[in-house]
Amino acid sequence: MAFIPPRDLVVVFPFLALLLPLYIYLRYSRSAKANPSLPTEWPLVGMLPSLVANIHNLFDYATALLAASGNSFEARGPPMSGLRFFVTCDPDNVRHIFINNFANYPKGEEFASFFDVMGDSFFNADGESWRRQRARVQHVMSNPRLLASMAACCRGKVEKGLLPILDRMASAGAPFDLQRLLTRFAFDVTAMAVFGVDTCRLSIDMPPLDVANAMDAVMEVGFFRHTVPVSCWKLMRSLRIGPERKLTAAQRLLRRFVAEMIEKRRVAGGACKATDDEQGGVPPPADIVSSYINDPEYVDEDGNPREFMYATFINYMVAGRDTVGTALSWLFFNLTEHPRVVARIREELEPIASSKAGGGGMVVFDPEETKPLVYLQAALFESMRLYPPGPIERKATLADDVLPSGHTVRAGDNILIPVYSMGRMASVWGKDSGEYRPERWVTEDGKLRHVPAHRFMPFNAGPRLCLGKDISVLQMKSVAAAVAWNFDLEVVAGHAVEPKVSIVMQIKNGLMVKVKKR
Repeated sequence: MAFIPPRDLVVVFPFLALLLPLYIYLRYSRSAKANPSLPTEWPLVGMLPSLVANIHNLFDYATALLAASGNSFEARGPPMSGLRFFVTCDPDNVRHIFINNFANYPKGEEFASFFDVMGDSFFNADGESWRRQRARVQHVMSNPRLLASMAACCRGKVEKGLLPILDRMASAGAPFDLQRLLTRFAFDVTAMAVFGVDTCRLSIDMPPLDVANAMDAVMEVGFFRHTVPVSCWKLMRSLRIGPERKLTAAQRLLRRFVAEMIEKRRVAGGACKATDDEQGGVPPPADIVSSYINDPEYVDEDGNPREFMYATFINYMVAGRDTVGTALSWLFFNLTEHPRVVARIREELEPIASSKAGGGGMVVFDPEETKPLVYLQAALFESMRLYPPGPIERKATLADDVLPSGHTVRAGDNILIPVYSMGRMASVWGKDSGEYRPERWVTEDGKLRHVPAHRFMPFNAGPRLCLGKDISVLQMKSVAAAVAWNFDLEVVAGHAVEPKVSIVMQIKNGLMVKVKKR
């Protein structure tokens, strides 16, 4: 190699500085020509600039990339960063990953580290631990007394909480955040099912939502951890800076809440604070915590919760609250945008409502009464197709595999399944995939159309299919029926409604509405 005298470096360095942009330009040009549907993979930083530039609109950005690239592509960050994902919303790939070759695609240790507040609970667990916990959850969620209690508590909260507050808001005529109200409703209903205690967050005086905000923080920081190298967020955690500082405070608050609820459960003997009359005349409800509170795996010799207990019940609260509160918020947004759908729902409710008429009061629908209503469920599922509460699923890869699409994944690869994108693919749902049209769920003979879970993913698919699906659908239908029958909703003019970029896809700026009593 020729020696360059120091004096000549003055000439060489500017020359190299000119070559670097030329190299980047040529690399960019070749990448763009090779696959114009994908973001440019830059030297040193990979596709990270495109990710950063579109982070505010990430779900729609990913949807456009997937539509242009045949439903699958590989996203790569800087070399050695670990940010490399195979992204797919191909239903055949999803069926292979979630059902046919389930054992090869666990959630993985890295995923569990992102949500460490939930420890080795069923949200994070894989393998034998997950199978054992799921069997227990399945046993708990199949208890007829618990299911009856959950339905009755939901009805009580609608009748004594949600409808009176909406009536008051209608009289005031002032705009309010419906998503915030539904979050309170979902939080109370979930806590009543999990702990047998009414937290009374849904009330006229609107008490603080600190615990619900802490749950949001867990999901937001969990999403942040997905977007940066593991070493980066772990350093931030050790220094207690940035989002990690917020997460630490949220974790403390959630642990304290679980401890308080367990103590209240012990004092109350498992009874819900609401009266039998408020619960629809049923006995004091069963609760989920009763199945764990005497188990030495979850409590110590003195009856104090172990770490596993805290993790498990934070998991239960997040799973119950997020699905119901988020899905209902998007459903009511869609109903405000489509009055004809509201009219169809009211037609379906008319026979039930007419049998309840009398006294001029508001009509409340029991969850069992709404169970056979096809169009109402179609409206709910259509909303969840476009706005799934959990917009992204993530899997790890244990062994090399070839997917049905022909793509090869290697051991250690991370796979992202954008559920939001899958619901909007024309190749999956037809040319009108971006439209809110509940009729797509109704067969010609008026029955609910079956769509396999690997195409409609809001409740997951395969062995991890949500065990609370049926009861949560019943709850959401009864809430939607009561609100749609008794009130007219209107989004405040000029209010922007867009998805929040997080693990749970809430409405970013809330759902500001005005309500009128019918």
